[in-house]
Amino acid sequence: MEGGFGQLLLAALGLYLVIEGATLALFPDGVRRVMALAQQLPPSTLRAVGLVAAATGVLIVWLVRG
Repeated sequence: MEGGFGQLLLAALGLYLVIEGATLALFPDGVRRVMALAQQLPPSTLRAVGLVAAATGVLIVWLVRG
């Protein structure tokens, strides 16, 4: 892939995998507790949290990339 969006997408995917992998490797019990808690939440709450997280991510990328 040439520069631009494809390169940005691959970098973002790589960073996500680093963070996710490190979280699972360093805090496996904490991840299990959070997953158990998430199972008890109603879908509307999970949806709202997901939308806020996605919007925050878009805002950060927009601010960084200009």
